[in-house]
Amino acid sequence: MRQLQKLGPSSILKWVSSNFLENRSPSLKIRYWPAGFVHGALNPRLYRTKRPVPAEELACIAESVNKIPVAVRKPAQAALSDYLHSTRGLQFLDADHISRNSPFFLGKLVKRIDVEGDVEGNVARLVSRFLRYHPINEFEPFFESMGLKPSEYAPFLPRDIMFLSDSDLLLENYHVLCNYGIERTKMGKIYREAAEIFHHDCGVLVAKIQAYEKLGLSQDTMAKLILCSPYILTGDVNLDFVEVIEKLKVLGFEFSWLKEQLSENGYYRWNRILEALLVLSKMAYTDEQLGRLISQHPGLLFEDSGSWMISLIGLLLKFGSTMDELHKMFLQFPHIKVEKFVSNLRQCFILFMEIDMEAEEIDRIVRSHPLLLGSLTLKKASSLLTNLNVGKKRLCEIIKENPQALKSWVIGLRVKPLANSVEAEIVHKTKFLLSLGFVEGSNDLKRALKLFRGKRGELQERFDCIVKSGLDRTDVCEMVRVSPKILSQTKDVLEMKIDILLNDLKYPLSSLVRFPAYLSFSIERVTTRIPMYNWLKKKGSVDPFLSLSTIVACSDKAFVELYVNRHPDGIRVWQDLRKTIIHE
Repeated sequence: MRQLQKLGPSSILKWVSSNFLENRSPSLKIRYWPAGFVHGALNPRLYRTKRPVPAEELACIAESVNKIPVAVRKPAQAALSDYLHSTRGLQFLDADHISRNSPFFLGKLVKRIDVEGDVEGNVARLVSRFLRYHPINEFEPFFESMGLKPSEYAPFLPRDIMFLSDSDLLLENYHVLCNYGIERTKMGKIYREAAEIFHHDCGVLVAKIQAYEKLGLSQDTMAKLILCSPYILTGDVNLDFVEVIEKLKVLGFEFSWLKEQLSENGYYRWNRILEALLVLSKMAYTDEQLGRLISQHPGLLFEDSGSWMISLIGLLLKFGSTMDELHKMFLQFPHIKVEKFVSNLRQCFILFMEIDMEAEEIDRIVRSHPLLLGSLTLKKASSLLTNLNVGKKRLCEIIKENPQALKSWVIGLRVKPLANSVEAEIVHKTKFLLSLGFVEGSNDLKRALKLFRGKRGELQERFDCIVKSGLDRTDVCEMVRVSPKILSQTKDVLEMKIDILLNDLKYPLSSLVRFPAYLSFSIERVTTRIPMYNWLKKKGSVDPFLSLSTIVACSDKAFVELYVNRHPDGIRVWQDLRKTIIHE
């Protein structure tokens, strides 16, 4: 556990490695996908789960209770209680509780006694007489009264004794828990998870509880902890639990808050919760940020003892997310269960797989939109393809172009068929061009539509990219009208060309307004022409005031004949520049 102080992305991935396996799909390039994340509900539960009670047994129990008339059940319970108290020497409260809360055992007992004709007043006498000559295994009704089903308590039945009075330590520790305020009907959960507690020597259980109380835990908080983490009363003091509450205290949390987060029906592994807390601590949060995050989303720590949160981190790291991106994501985490978030993320991933989206695109979308994907409960791919009236390829393109479109395809919303893609795209592009000042129906508009490469959303993104470089929007609109082809460049290429112009070539940004076509030329042409021109200018072989358009727009052949050949070493320098650019 102390090695968790060095916890990092690699160790997180190692922690969740049991949840992943290699899955090579023909539709994807070779890569590793999470096992269970695709084919079944991802379940990071790492502790023993309770075996479900067979339906036949539940039906039998219900039948045992329902078939016993009240006139039979009540006197039978009274007789059983009197037997356990007066004959077997159990405390009255114990005997009364056992008789009232063991319906399956009582049903079997009544079934063995013929009371059909003696409903009026002899039921108690018949049951008492039967018990006098047929001693029962008292552990059966005792365990049932603790909340255990027959199939659950069967492994716990002693083989060599049948009377509760022969198990002094069991009753002693049972009474310690009763006196501490734990409901008798909930003790079966404690026994099932940590039977060792009921076999402590006299005084040991009290001492263990008092050791935790010295940390400042109140009795009601401690009682809840015992129900949901009974194993902390086995062995020595649970140091993982102690470390968790100490760290929570540093973050400003009271024990009353801790009590509110715990469910009596839950089961908490404090070593896992500590790991989850340490993982969050390694994300560069301040104590104030971490405290606020845990306060707003306690499920990060307490849902399946933090296992869902750890699995979520492991999944996103597998998709290429960085710890810094995870840091920012959790600060904006939606008010949704972490388990539901992971389930939604998984459904989105399955959708992407089923529409044959490329692995790299899946990584990009999951990495850039984890909050969106985890917040949406999407319809299945087959349903979307039918309702949208599209094929896989088009659906894939729609999602890649605008992942926000997924918001319209969640369960509960009506999905309408999409318009014809070609016509819709032309309409969108036309609206975009009109917003830039193009005249509807003009030749300039028609020419621009033919030159544009990309979706309407991409064109807007590229336009905004040029504006954000520092140019006035009016100037950029004019640039597009003069040279619409500039918006056929991707955003990354545009940013690169502007950066080269300003920082490498040392031209002012205003030169783009005078010569917008610069953005349409290849980077290779620009990064060879300008350095060559600067070299010739230093040698005094060319006019030092040539415009950017004069240098870049002419063909390579014309550039060499008009400028490069003016110097004896010009052609050598030119060829060296081209080799350098091609090599890079």
